[in-house]
Amino acid sequence: MKQIETLEKTIGYTFKNRTVVKEALTHSSHGTGEVNNERLEYLGDAVLELTMSEYLFKMNCYNEGQMTKLRASIVCSESLSKAAAEIGLGEYLLLGKGEAVTGGRKRKSNLANAFEAVLGAVFMDSNYETAKALILRLLKENIHLALTGRLNNDYKTELQEQIQKQSDNVIEYALEEAEGPEHNKTFHVSLLINGNKESQGLGKTKKEAEQHAAKQCLMTLLAKEENPCI
Repeated sequence: MKQIETLEKTIGYTFKNRTVVKEALTHSSHGTGEVNNERLEYLGDAVLELTMSEYLFKMNCYNEGQMTKLRASIVCSESLSKAAAEIGLGEYLLLGKGEAVTGGRKRKSNLANAFEAVLGAVFMDSNYETAKALILRLLKENIHLALTGRLNNDYKTELQEQIQKQSDNVIEYALEEAEGPEHNKTFHVSLLINGNKESQGLGKTKKEAEQHAAKQCLMTLLAKEENPCI
C-alpha cells in the first residue's frame, strides 16, 4: 500500500479504489490466472488518443494530417515509456520473477503499457476530465517537444546543434558519481557549457545520464523560444 501511496503522490492523484490501480500495475507475467493490466491498457489508450486529439484540435494551428502525425509521435511507445520512466513507474510494477530478472522494470514496452493502464485506471476511478488533466500534466514536456519537432530525438545532438547556432560554445559532460552495486549503478552527470554547469542528469548508464542532462539543458533553451502554438 505504501508503494501505491508513493505513486499517488508522484502523479498527483489519489485513488478511491486501490484495486483498480493494483490491476494497472500487474504485468501478465505476475502469478497464474491473475487479473493483469491489459484491459486497462486498452482503455487508457483510448482515453489518451481522445485527449490528444481534442488538445491538438483546440489549438487550431494544424490540419488533419499534421494533427495525426503529432498525435502519433506523442502517444507512441517511445514517448510513453519516457514519461513512465520519469515518474519511476517501473519500480511499482508487479512482475513475474523471470520478467523482473531480465530487466522487465526498464523494458520500454512494459513501461508504455503500464502508463496507459494507469491512465485507464484513473479514468475508471474518476472521469474523463480528471484523466485528461493528468495526461496533459504528465505528458507536458513530450507535447512541447513534439510541437517543436524534437520529440524522441538524440538530445545530445539536438543540444549541440542548438548551441552552435549561437557561437562556438564548448559542451562537456562530467561524471560526478556512480552509486549502487555493480549490477545496478546510477550515474550522475553534469553538463557544462564553457566550464559552467548548466544541468545535471541521472541514468543507469553514463550515456543515459548524459542524454538526461542534455535534455534538461535543451528544455531550458526551448522554453525561451517563442512558439505561437504552444
